[in-house]
Amino acid sequence: DLADAGEWVHKAANQHCADVLCVDLYDQDAAAPVLDSAEFYAGCRGVLQPGGVMSLNLFGRDSSFERSAGHVADAFGGDQVWRLRPTREGNTVLIAGRELEVPSREGLLARAANIERRYGALGLAARKWLRMVQPL
Repeated sequence: DLADAGEWVHKAANQHCADVLCVDLYDQDAAAPVLDSAEFYAGCRGVLQPGGVMSLNLFGRDSSFERSAGHVADAFGGDQVWRLRPTREGNTVLIAGRELEVPSREGLLARAANIERRYGALGLAARKWLRMVQPL
């Protein structure tokens, strides 16, 4: 289904109907996210079930990044938001969780090693992925 993201989030907020949201709200000019308010991100959190995750594409080198990241942290809580290392083009992906229980660093490393053992032939470099993620 196609829908306006702002309208959909407003209608679905507090229904806890999604496990994952992938959010990329730049318009054709890519100047700034079209929907970039604390209210919108709070609505996104309300759509997620406990343990759910939202990924958000932002321009990490843009002056609006800190404002946008602050809105996300306000909506989800600072301990529930992480950022990936920016791409060469400057995109930075934020990951925000609703009531996530994050394993210890050692636990994450053990899981990453298990992924590499099981799926290493596919080129999944899970331990490298951990180095790309940092708290906001």
